Amino acid sequence: MIKAAYIHIPFCEHICHYCDFNKVFLKGQPVDEYLNALDLEIKMTLQEFPTNELDTIFVGGGTPTSLNEKQLYVLCESINNNLPKSSNIEFTFEANPGDLSKDKLQILKNAGVNRLSLGVQTFNDELLERIGRVHRAKDVYRTIDLAKSLGFSNISIDLIYSLPNQTIEDYKASLEKAFSLDIPHYSAYSLIIEPKTVFYNLMKKGKLPTPGEDIEAQMYEILMDEMDKHGVRQYEISNFSIPGYESRHNLTYWNNNHYYGFGAGAHSYINGIRRSNIGPIKKYIDRISNNEFPIYEDHIVTSTEQMEEEMFLGLRKTEGVSISQFYQKYNQNPLTLFNKEIKELVDKKWIEVKNDYIYLTRTGKLLGNEVFQAFLGTI
Repeated sequence: MIKAAYIHIPFCEHICHYCDFNKVFLKGQPVDEYLNALDLEIKMTLQEFPTNELDTIFVGGGTPTSLNEKQLYVLCESINNNLPKSSNIEFTFEANPGDLSKDKLQILKNAGVNRLSLGVQTFNDELLERIGRVHRAKDVYRTIDLAKSLGFSNISIDLIYSLPNQTIEDYKASLEKAFSLDIPHYSAYSLIIEPKTVFYNLMKKGKLPTPGEDIEAQMYEILMDEMDKHGVRQYEISNFSIPGYESRHNLTYWNNNHYYGFGAGAHSYINGIRRSNIGPIKKYIDRISNNEFPIYEDHIVTSTEQMEEEMFLGLRKTEGVSISQFYQKYNQNPLTLFNKEIKELVDKKWIEVKNDYIYLTRTGKLLGNEVFQAFLGTI
């Protein structure tokens, strides 16, 4: 049974230099028509693939909170009217620190949203400008104080390291400021230069001075040490929380469970089929107005692929892959199925096998992608 839903709002008031998500400038876009189409897609999907109740809903983008108050209210009403929610739902909205007013926060609160995920990235105003962010550090403090005053306690922030010209000292200072916020969850990612972004074009011209792989690895080790020192537990390669505040929605992906994906460019995993929706907004709206699912492509995941995905997604979690749960799901022992790969990775000290779990070592976390690739196309 499907327990999670992702909803994509592809509008932004500003496009960041590193972002390659499906998004467009908000101005002049058919936002109301999009929200109407989204409502219809949710109805159509639930009719075709019903579920009892959802444990997590995650509204991301783009920037969902770039919608005006009325549009935000319409979106929340659509979600609450269409999606069956469990009594202990984790209901998350992504937001930029600069565009969350008291009115918008109150709309979210009234709608039952109980988790906020803020794109902070860094506390260095100069760096924020360089990467194309429009908020500044003061906006982060203001937004979090406001959210807390309205009763939001489950707040997460995103940080990015290995930014152009970023030093280790600057990164440590950003981490200290992050800990001063007194929030329960942090996500931290190294900068990835994606095609079709401003940064990609600068890199091709040799005009993007990034710190390099050695400094990036050093920053990641500092991240793990500082989180541990502050009592924030690493539960996934890039995610850290106070116990009990792990992102249940993201754990859906890493546990290789099924989920709905609604909106232009959204991905879903339903009944063993991975689907992606059409990205262009007008095409998405047109398809739904013709009472058709807005599917761009779908892929039936073979049992072999499912087992490979179970390994490389599960290894992202600090606890790793449960051998007994793997057996329950697939009637196969991963230690037998991936005997050669696991032995090689254990010999390299990149993974360990202990009790019921196969998990990354500290070195393995630094070389995650190489470990994951070992399980692709091997059965």
